[in-house]
Amino acid sequence: MKIFIIAKTNAKEESVEKIDKYNFIIQTKELPIKGRANLAIIKMLADYYKIPKTDVTISSGFKSKNKIFDISLT
Repeated sequence: MKIFIIAKTNAKEESVEKIDKYNFIIQTKELPIKGRANLAIIKMLADYYKIPKTDVTISSGFKSKNKIFDISLT
Protein backbone atom coordinates (compact mmCIF):
# COMPACT_ATOMS: atom_id res chain seq x y z
CA MET A 1 0.00 0.00 0.00
CA LYS A 2 1.31 3.46 -0.84
CA ILE A 3 0.75 6.30 1.59
CA PHE A 4 1.48 9.98 1.14
CA ILE A 5 3.17 11.92 3.92
CA ILE A 6 3.69 15.58 4.65
CA ALA A 7 6.69 15.64 6.97
CA LYS A 8 7.21 18.39 9.52
CA THR A 9 10.64 18.17 11.09
CA ASN A 10 12.11 19.84 14.17
CA ALA A 11 8.68 19.83 15.85
CA LYS A 12 8.15 20.21 19.58
CA GLU A 13 6.05 17.03 19.73
CA GLU A 14 5.97 13.89 17.61
CA SER A 15 2.62 12.98 16.11
CA VAL A 16 0.93 11.04 13.33
CA GLU A 17 -2.19 12.75 12.01
CA LYS A 18 -4.35 10.76 9.61
CA ILE A 19 -6.03 12.96 6.99
CA ASP A 20 -7.70 10.11 5.09
CA LYS A 21 -6.93 6.47 4.27
CA TYR A 22 -3.72 7.27 2.33
CA ASN A 23 -2.64 10.74 3.51
CA PHE A 24 -0.89 11.64 6.75
CA ILE A 25 0.86 14.58 8.38
CA ILE A 26 3.75 13.42 10.54
CA GLN A 27 5.64 15.67 12.93
CA THR A 28 9.01 14.55 14.25
CA LYS A 29 11.56 16.12 16.58
CA GLU A 30 14.42 15.01 14.32
CA LEU A 31 16.19 17.39 11.96
CA PRO A 32 16.41 16.49 8.25
CA ILE A 33 20.13 15.78 8.43
CA LYS A 34 21.63 12.55 7.03
CA GLY A 35 18.20 10.89 6.79
CA ARG A 36 17.48 11.03 10.52
CA ALA A 37 14.00 12.49 9.99
CA ASN A 38 13.19 9.78 7.42
CA LEU A 39 14.26 7.08 9.86
CA ALA A 40 12.11 8.64 12.58
CA ILE A 41 9.11 8.70 10.24
CA ILE A 42 9.67 5.05 9.33
CA LYS A 43 9.69 4.15 13.04
CA MET A 44 6.54 6.19 13.68
CA LEU A 45 4.70 4.55 10.77
CA ALA A 46 5.77 1.10 11.91
CA ASP A 47 4.44 1.84 15.40
CA TYR A 48 1.21 3.29 13.95
CA TYR A 49 0.50 0.21 11.83
CA LYS A 50 2.01 -2.18 14.42
CA ILE A 51 4.38 -3.75 11.87
CA PRO A 52 8.19 -4.19 11.76
CA LYS A 53 10.25 -1.24 10.51
CA THR A 54 11.48 -3.43 7.65
CA ASP A 55 7.94 -3.41 6.19
CA VAL A 56 8.06 0.38 5.76
CA THR A 57 10.12 1.79 2.87
CA ILE A 58 10.38 5.25 1.39
CA SER A 59 9.86 5.28 -2.36
CA SER A 60 9.87 9.00 -3.15
CA GLY A 61 10.70 12.30 -1.50
CA PHE A 62 13.95 11.50 0.29
CA LYS A 63 14.84 15.20 0.50
CA SER A 64 11.33 16.68 0.31
CA LYS A 65 8.63 17.31 2.87
CA ASN A 66 6.18 15.48 0.58
CA LYS A 67 7.02 11.78 0.72
CA ILE A 68 5.61 8.51 -0.54
CA PHE A 69 6.04 5.36 1.55
CA ASP A 70 5.32 1.74 0.74
CA ILE A 71 3.74 -0.22 3.58
CA SER A 72 3.63 -4.04 3.55
CA LEU A 73 0.68 -5.18 5.65
CA THR A 74 1.07 -8.90 5.10
